[in-house]
This record gives sequence, C-alpha cells and structure tokens, in this order.
Amino acid sequence: MDFLMELLTTPSPSSLEMGIQKKWLEYVRPYADEIRTDNAGNVIGVLNPEAEFKIMLAGHCDEIGLVINRVDERGFLHFDKMGGINPKAAVGMKVTVLGYGGTVTGVIGVNAQHHGGLKGDFSLENLFIDCGAKSKEEMERYVQIGDLAVYKREPEILMDRYLSGRGLDNRTGSFIVAEVLRQLSQHNLNVGVYAASTVNEETNMGGAYFAAAGIEPTMAIAVDVTFATDYPKVDSNKHGDVRLEKGPVLAKGAPINRKMNKPLENAAKSLNLNVQYELTPRMTGTDADKMRLTGQGVPVSLVSLPLRYMHSPVETASMQDIEEEIALLVHMIKEMTGEESLNPLED
Repeated sequence: MDFLMELLTTPSPSSLEMGIQKKWLEYVRPYADEIRTDNAGNVIGVLNPEAEFKIMLAGHCDEIGLVINRVDERGFLHFDKMGGINPKAAVGMKVTVLGYGGTVTGVIGVNAQHHGGLKGDFSLENLFIDCGAKSKEEMERYVQIGDLAVYKREPEILMDRYLSGRGLDNRTGSFIVAEVLRQLSQHNLNVGVYAASTVNEETNMGGAYFAAAGIEPTMAIAVDVTFATDYPKVDSNKHGDVRLEKGPVLAKGAPINRKMNKPLENAAKSLNLNVQYELTPRMTGTDADKMRLTGQGVPVSLVSLPLRYMHSPVETASMQDIEEEIALLVHMIKEMTGEESLNPLED
C-alpha cells in the first residue's frame, strides 16, 4: 500500500516520467533477476531471463498533464494538454507546475459567473493558471515554455474499499506489474517474465513500442484501466456493463490473440474470481496496439482495471479489483509450461 501511494503522489506527466521510474526501479530491484532500462525511459524487471518463452507485462506509468505554451505579460500561464485533458474537469483545480526553476503551485482560474462565466463548450484556450506572479519576468524565473503541470490532488481511500485520485490511469497498472513480478519471484518459472513500467502511453505509446522491440516477447499483456459504467448518467446499454468489485476486465476484438484469454479465464476459475469483458473491435487504445506491431508481430491481450471518472482528478477504482488482477496474472503465469502455442490455427 505504501508503494502504491508513493506512485500516486509522484508527478509523472507523459514525457516527464523519470522520477516515478526511479522509484519503480528501486522497488522491483530486490525481486528481479535483471533490470533493464532504455532510451525511451522504460524500466523492465526480468525473471528467468534464460527462458526461450518470454511473457511481457506492460503497465504505463505516465499520467495526463498540462504543458505550458505561453506566459503572458501579467504572469499568467496558458497551456495545452499533454494527453486527454477534459477542460470542464480542469476548471477551478489546483495544479503543481513542474517548472525548470522550481515547483510552484497554481490555480486554474475561471471567469466569475457574475462576469459571464464559462458558457457552453469551451477549450483549454479559455483557461489559464494563476501562480500569484505579478509579471511575466517574475513567472519566467520558475517556468518556461514546455514545462509541465499536473493536478494538485492527493489519493484518498473511500469507505475503506475504493481508491480515488488523479492518475490512477495508469499508475495502478504500473503498480500491478511490479507486484506480479514481486510475487512471481517466489516461484520456479518455466517462462521468462518481463515486467515493464512503460512511458508515453497517454500521448503516443512509443514507450511500449521501444520496450517490446527490445524484448522481442513471445506474448505481451497490456495492464491498463477501462471505463467502469456503474455510476449515474452512464448508459451501460451503449457503453457496456463494467462494474467495480466485479473483477478484472478482459478484452475481446481483432487485436486480441484468441488463445491468450483462455489461460486467464482458467486462472480465474481456479481462484474463484469473476472476470468481466469489454469489446475492442479495431484497436484497444492501449500499449497493446504498439506492442503487437513490433518485430514479426507479437500476440497480445489486455487485462484492465475498472475505473470510474476516467481522465478526471477523481478517478476511482476498487482495491479488491487491484488485488484480484494481481492474483489472476500471477496464477496464470506460474502455471505456464513454456510450450503453449499461440497460433489460433493450431489446436
């Protein structure tokens, strides 16, 4: 729990993941047979590196953020998105600006309703950050174009069962991958395990491509989050029925290797765990899309954590689902022989 909270309180906007990656590396180091890094910024913990059959697990550590694109004459910061920022969720939020000259706190200002407020649809161009500076010169002592900011929001536990905060997408996935490696380190494995904390998923998924291209895995599993639909005003008939505390979510669709879900389902049955399903007909929108296109092609699957309020400062997930997803992946991998065929034409 301490490690999970440390990840969630460490700023890691896409393209600035070095701080969180160093913490992830130090956590997995005692359990891994080998640690690898690459020029993209990925960190990979390896178990049983001599095995011919290689399983890659990828959980991205980057979160959505803001990128400063202008400092105006009065010292206000203007920004664009680094990943899928929802302008309406940003209004009135506190932010931490990761400036080149130091970290500063700011607030996303909004025109008072008495002065007209924000009307209808609006974009990030209508918003700004107020750090308290009196001039452009003062603000530029701390911040320059291209510096990043994240919401100033601490993780919290709701009713002793749910975890809420910013950036659960997908630092929970990075955490799950680390925990799977830690638990598997206690077993004799027939396969190699390559647990990767990847970068840049929220912007270009380049981290996963770099990592998979270097590993050349036999199979790869993206460990990410997906949209829960169990809260008011969501049409589950349109968006699917995915609920917190109903277990990990397996994807079905063209990108997913049909033979890879079966051992996951068997592991769930052995552990008496529920699994849920989502459809990814063309693309998954996760690291799986890039991993499968490396080398001669990599069979992929996607295991996701149900998440409420995606890309908001109050993303919410179930601790039970996190624990069950770790148990599912550990059980599946430790039961593998290394002789499995992933060719859908072979029985």
